[in-house]
Amino acid sequence: MRPFLSHPFDDDKLKEECGVFGVIGVADAAQFVALGLHALQHRGQEAGGIVTYHPDHGFNSARRFGYVRDNFTKADVMDTLPGQLAIGHVRYSTAGSKGATAIRDVQPFFGEFSMGGCAIAHNGNLTNASALRKELIERGSIFQSSSDSECIIHLMARSIQKNLSERIKDALRAVEGAFSVVAMTRTKLIGVRDSLGVRPLVLGRIGDSGWALSSETCALDIIGADFVREIDPGEMVVIEGNKIVSTRPFHPSPSRFCIFENVYFSRPDSIIGGRSVYETRHNIGVELAKEAPVDADLVCPVPDSGTPAAIGFSQQSGIPYAMGIIRNQYMGRTFIEPTEQIRNMGVRLKLNVNRALIKGKRVILVDDSVVRGTTSRKIKDMILEAGAAEVHFRIASPPTAWPCFYGVDTPERSKLLAATMTEEEMRQWIGVDSLKFISLDGLYRAAGEAAGRDAENPRFCDACFSGDYPVAPSDKINEGFEMKAAD
Repeated sequence: MRPFLSHPFDDDKLKEECGVFGVIGVADAAQFVALGLHALQHRGQEAGGIVTYHPDHGFNSARRFGYVRDNFTKADVMDTLPGQLAIGHVRYSTAGSKGATAIRDVQPFFGEFSMGGCAIAHNGNLTNASALRKELIERGSIFQSSSDSECIIHLMARSIQKNLSERIKDALRAVEGAFSVVAMTRTKLIGVRDSLGVRPLVLGRIGDSGWALSSETCALDIIGADFVREIDPGEMVVIEGNKIVSTRPFHPSPSRFCIFENVYFSRPDSIIGGRSVYETRHNIGVELAKEAPVDADLVCPVPDSGTPAAIGFSQQSGIPYAMGIIRNQYMGRTFIEPTEQIRNMGVRLKLNVNRALIKGKRVILVDDSVVRGTTSRKIKDMILEAGAAEVHFRIASPPTAWPCFYGVDTPERSKLLAATMTEEEMRQWIGVDSLKFISLDGLYRAAGEAAGRDAENPRFCDACFSGDYPVAPSDKINEGFEMKAAD
C-alpha cells in the first residue's frame, strides 16, 4: 500500500516545487547526496531519487516514494550506489501525473548516448513541454514518464553535438519556462539555471577536492560544505576534477527570481541573494505591522512558516508574541491511512490551540499565504472555540490571485480565493474581524528593494500575485488560459 501522502492542512498550501543536489570528488557521494536531500525535504516530500557513477560499476540509481530518511539511510539501498559522483532529487508532482505518481516519474532521469550516460535532475517547470512532447513523439521518441523534465533527455538525443555538455545546452535552448538543472556524466557534475534565474541553485566547496550543487545553502551546511556563490541566471557550470568551466549559453535577460522563495518555499536558514531568508521574513512582519496595524493582545504565528513574520510584526507593533497554536511535530505524511472520521478532523491533526493563552484575548494570526482559504476558516474556528475575543489575520504575502506555471503546484485560477473575491469579501468568507495582506511594494521592501516594486523592471517573478508572467505559458495559453490584460 502506498503511504498516505496528502492531508487537509497541506491541500491549502502551495507545494514547494522540487529540490536538487549533486556532489563530485568525495568518497561515498551518495551519502552526501542523501544528507543534502534530507535538508531539502521541505521542497518535496512525495518521492526522491539518487544516481551515482563508479568506474567499475557504471551508473546506478535508486528511486523511492516517501521521505529521504525512510529510504536513503538503509545499507541495502546505499550499498548499491557507489562512486565519487552523484546527483539527487526530491519532488512534488508539479507537471505530469498528479496524486498517484508512478515510480517512473521520479527523478533523476537517465539516458544512454553514444558518448556515454547522462543523468538529469530538474527543479522548475517547462511551459512548452506539451508542444515539445507532441513533436518529439511524432519524430519517434518513446517517453517513459509523464514528467515534463523527460523532454530534456529526448532533446539531448536529437542534438548533433559531440559531447554531453553541449547537448545539454542544445536541449535547454529549446525549452521555455523555469529550470535549475543538476546533471552528471561519467566524469562531470553540471549545473544550469534558466536565463531569468526563477529557481535557485548554489555552488559549494567540500574540503580540498569536492564540490556540491544545491537548491539551497541549508543543504550545504548539513554536509559541512562552504558556500561559494550562487549560479547566475543563464549560467552553466561544468565541474570535472578540480576544474570549473562557466559559460553563458542563453540570451541574457533581467533576473526574475521567484519571490515566493522568500515568503515560504526556502528554509529560513538559507541565504538568497546574499540575504538571510529569515531576515526577509522578519522584515515582512515589520512591513505588515506598518501597513496594517490593529489593536490586539497577542501576535501568534500559524506554524511554522508564519513564525519569522509574526516575530517581526510583534517587535514593530509592541504587541506580545505568543505561541497560540501548537503544531504536532510528529504528525508526518506517512500517518495512518485515514478514515472519513479522521479526515473530518482536518487541521486538528496537525495544529492545536493553546487554550489557556488564547481565552479572552484579541488575537492576530500571522500566516504566509491564503490560497483556497479553507484552512484559514478552520483555524479561525479553532481560535474562536478556544474563547478568543477577536481574530485578526495578517498575511505575509499579497493575495495569491494567479496560478504559477514555473514549478509550483497551484490550483486553477478559479479555485484561488483572491481571484474571485475582494479583500473584504475574503474577510467575510473566512469570518474574521479583520484581514490584511502585505502589499506587493511592502513585500519588495522587505526583500531589500527600498523603493518597492519597479513596475517596468521588477526584480522578482511575482506572477502569482500580479499576473505578470515573465515567460508566456504557451502550453496553458493553447489550452485556453487567459493572461492578464495589460494595464
